[in-house]
Amino acid sequence: MTLQITITPNGRMSLPIEIRRRLGLEKGGAVLVEETAEGVVLRTVAQAVARAQALSKALTEGKDGTSVDDFLKERKSEWQE
Repeated sequence: MTLQITITPNGRMSLPIEIRRRLGLEKGGAVLVEETAEGVVLRTVAQAVARAQALSKALTEGKDGTSVDDFLKERKSEWQE
């Protein structure tokens, strides 16, 4: 879906209610703005967290020593030296 949204001179813009409803932002909320080579991407915080988790899983899945527990064990070992 592509919509044209007007940005006021002071930088404000409004997302249509249909989009806010789908994103759970009816009563307001936070979105993250990412500038990419292709343009600007808006994501809810939940979308950004889900994206980060998916990227992390893709990069670490099936590799030894990539869990948080492994990381903490290694740090604890270093601290005790």
